[in-house]
Amino acid sequence: MPEDVTDPRSGLLDAARGVFAASGYARTTMKGVAAAAGVAPEVLRRYYASKGDLFAAALRLPTDPATAVPTLLAPGLEGLGDRLVRFMLTTLDDPQARADLLGLVRAGGSAYSSTRALQEYVESAVVDRIVAAIGVPDARMRAALISSYLVGIAVGRYVARIEPLASASDEHVVRLVGPVIQGLLDPRTDLPGPRDDSGGQAGETP
Repeated sequence: MPEDVTDPRSGLLDAARGVFAASGYARTTMKGVAAAAGVAPEVLRRYYASKGDLFAAALRLPTDPATAVPTLLAPGLEGLGDRLVRFMLTTLDDPQARADLLGLVRAGGSAYSSTRALQEYVESAVVDRIVAAIGVPDARMRAALISSYLVGIAVGRYVARIEPLASASDEHVVRLVGPVIQGLLDPRTDLPGPRDDSGGQAGETP
């Protein structure tokens, strides 16, 4: 009998989109995707070495975060906020990546869970690594704020098509958002502390 040379990757990626849409990025496992696709985990790992690789392939992202992070960090802290915003805009500027993000919704998830999957991926694959390399205080809060901001801007611009954000130029968006991200990345800039119920800073003496 002739050998079956059918490439299984299309079915694997369809299964991955469904699992990512339903469970988000953080709770999805390679084993779970393999089970959804009806294959052994070894088959999935033959094509995708990690969950990050699988997610990037499922959304056909044009930029590999694993290689993007060193490039983003190389010029130093100055201008890193602008570079991160540009990276996010470029990632979802690709029509196929946008179509695949919407495909996560069609695969069975809500818009919320699909966006959450993208945010969790951006946070773990890109932002966490950058924040760790810089060594900022309140790293978890900063990473959560940065990834939420970046994904919210990108989804509002390219998926929800909110105006005038959707029709603004990339450089205009970078000028607006870059300084906010830069402030969160700068270890010399303190985050405001939590407030108590009276409206003052927690721990303050009235």
